[in-house]
Amino acid sequence: MENSNNYQVLLYYNFVEIEDPETFAAEHLQFCKELGLKGRILIAPEGINGTVSGTVEQTEKYMKTMHDNPLFKDMMFKIDEHDGHAFKKMHVRPREELVTLRLNDEDVSPLEKTAHFMEPQEFFKAMQDEDTVILDTRNDYEYELGHFRGAINPDIETFRELPQWIKDNKEDLKDKRVLMYCTGGIRCEKFGGWLMEEGIEDVHQLHGGIVTYGKDPEVQGELWDGQCYVFDERISVPVNQKEHVVVGKDYFDGEPCERYVNCANPECNKQILCSEENEHKYMRGCTHECRVSPRNMYVKEHDLATEEIERRLDIIANEEKENMKQNA
Repeated sequence: MENSNNYQVLLYYNFVEIEDPETFAAEHLQFCKELGLKGRILIAPEGINGTVSGTVEQTEKYMKTMHDNPLFKDMMFKIDEHDGHAFKKMHVRPREELVTLRLNDEDVSPLEKTAHFMEPQEFFKAMQDEDTVILDTRNDYEYELGHFRGAINPDIETFRELPQWIKDNKEDLKDKRVLMYCTGGIRCEKFGGWLMEEGIEDVHQLHGGIVTYGKDPEVQGELWDGQCYVFDERISVPVNQKEHVVVGKDYFDGEPCERYVNCANPECNKQILCSEENEHKYMRGCTHECRVSPRNMYVKEHDLATEEIERRLDIIANEEKENMKQNA
């Protein structure tokens, strides 16, 4: 039985040269399993990027072992208390990049060049300057759940789409001070050098990312609205300790919502903000096609009879007709 007050989630990364990522990944997986950790770690020639969960004792031992290794002696760990494991399994995988940009010859190593780091207090003050642009480097569904007040949403589905967005909007950024941020800092540190090479030189990154900003005793997450999306079973974590403003909107009715679900059609699997009531009403399908898919997992989980499925589809269809009449 898990002690609900004795677990931690660690979020961390470190850009450092790793000569043989495949061998390192295999050995690191064995080490993590022996400790009893669960999580997801990526190993690349450029370093390590991971989120793991375990008991306080397990995670403390992991951090000490990593800091004892000269490669990771200065690695920053962001620590959250949790009521159990945040993952079901332990994965350590070798990759070509820690975060996928696929810039090829345009790639700029963060070990050679990256944007200036701002601590939370400095970032907080800078966000309030008139000639500052706040750039969210995360994906669209992360932004929808929460973001810094006034931040630009590039509306991208994947990180590798961000360079093209920058090229398309470069003129709007060139003469501004650009503040960029992401969950834990890795995307900004990876992206900063390339951004500077593109001619946007007055660019800064939030040191430690959103999660560090939310824990800072002085700023206490101020100017953040909503929740912060995280890539584990928690789905989201709070940031602003002073006030909570809901910015997320239900996919179906636009009402305030911070509850993420995956579309029940595994061929779609789209993440949508959805109330529990609407999850049942729409059978967790983001479209009609997903609702009637023979693979709809909601239908299987609730063992819905054909008659019940048809009843719910009729209700949705009738409501859509009424809405069309009202908008005509």
